[in-house]
Amino acid sequence: MNVIARHAAALLLGMPLTALAAAPQPTHEYTLDNGLKVIVREDHRAPVVVSQLWYKVGSSYETPGQTGLSHVLEHMMFKGSRKLGPGESSRILRELGAEENAFTGDDYTAYYQVLARDRLPVALELEADRLASLRLPPEEFDREIEVVKEERRLRTDDRPSAQAYERFKAMAYPASGYRTPTIGWMADLDRMSVDDLRAWYQAWYVPNNAVLVVVGDVSGDEVKGLAERYFGAIPARPLPVAKRPLEPAEPGERRLRLNLKVQLPSLLYGFNVPGLATAENPREAHALRLIAGLLDGGYSARIPARLERGEELVSGAGAGYDAHVRGDSLFVLNATPNVQKGRSLEEVEAGLWRLLDELKETPPTAEELERVRAQVIAGLVYERDSIARQATTIGQLETVGLSWQLIDEELAALESVTPQDIQDAARRYFTRSRLTVAHVLPEEAHHD
Repeated sequence: MNVIARHAAALLLGMPLTALAAAPQPTHEYTLDNGLKVIVREDHRAPVVVSQLWYKVGSSYETPGQTGLSHVLEHMMFKGSRKLGPGESSRILRELGAEENAFTGDDYTAYYQVLARDRLPVALELEADRLASLRLPPEEFDREIEVVKEERRLRTDDRPSAQAYERFKAMAYPASGYRTPTIGWMADLDRMSVDDLRAWYQAWYVPNNAVLVVVGDVSGDEVKGLAERYFGAIPARPLPVAKRPLEPAEPGERRLRLNLKVQLPSLLYGFNVPGLATAENPREAHALRLIAGLLDGGYSARIPARLERGEELVSGAGAGYDAHVRGDSLFVLNATPNVQKGRSLEEVEAGLWRLLDELKETPPTAEELERVRAQVIAGLVYERDSIARQATTIGQLETVGLSWQLIDEELAALESVTPQDIQDAARRYFTRSRLTVAHVLPEEAHHD
């Protein structure tokens, strides 16, 4: 957490946290006749606007042998349409002083522009053009697939930590598409064709599978009119069925030993848990968010205070949980043993279990929970000071099947979590039968 957010957390401890959620910004929701959902959030602090078009498709939608399609298609969306040649839309936006980018995840692919409010029509016209009439020139595909393969080599194959996490994730999600790396497996990139990509585009890139999010110095009616003008004539089409990525509740303990080009050994722990969209009770997901903060929410959190500085067991460790996913999620712990003190991975595992068992046996004190809650909420409030971050949160919520309204409701939801909720979630989810463990070891350790 940065200094400003920490300072905000200190201030928040003295006030009711729900006060922060009391006055949400004016937000408007429309659905065009062709199924395109439009969400407009007004923020008039500067004459700037963020425009994002989100498609409900990502790597979790892909099937074995067809991985990497969503990400490669993201690259190809800049390679020309009926109106423009390859790279021309980017050139137009650059000349307007706009910032643009795109990203692919497990559950979505999104394209965004940040620009002066009076340039918004240009961004929407360009986005609608490639939704309606993307060209996929074979020669551009032949070049771009090599770019993606090189990206895979640089970001994953040549980075042992990324390689370890990719293999860990493939084991941690035995049943769902979340095991699929977003960039795709290299064997699938090698055999991908432009026709595979065209079929993917035609299946998923339709207005009734997209959400347009606009945040900034605009009004709801203004954006609705522009959306009708540029997107309204694009016809809806039937969509493939997309099932939620679900996992068995207790797949059994799974262990992985990897010998990679790392300097130090490390440990990855993942527990199969629900996300907000699949939790029986949303309080469980909010409790898991706060548990991540209890364990790894800054200097006074339990992992750094106890395992790092207290027992000198680890030289670094962390906890993370993403509640905003379309299906089930993972609660992840990672740690590097303190090798200078001769600590082993087995000792680190025992140390992590001590912390988890403690959460099961004894609820946190009201004071500790309040401190962590203030930190988590301060981080969210600080993030949402940015119009780009507001847009991204709204887009994520909508594309994973939750509502944008959670952006205004989740602070109160986090405030309602009790110490007992924390204990209940720990007891239910931190079990061996939900656990995947990876031991990542330097290559030398491979030699007997």
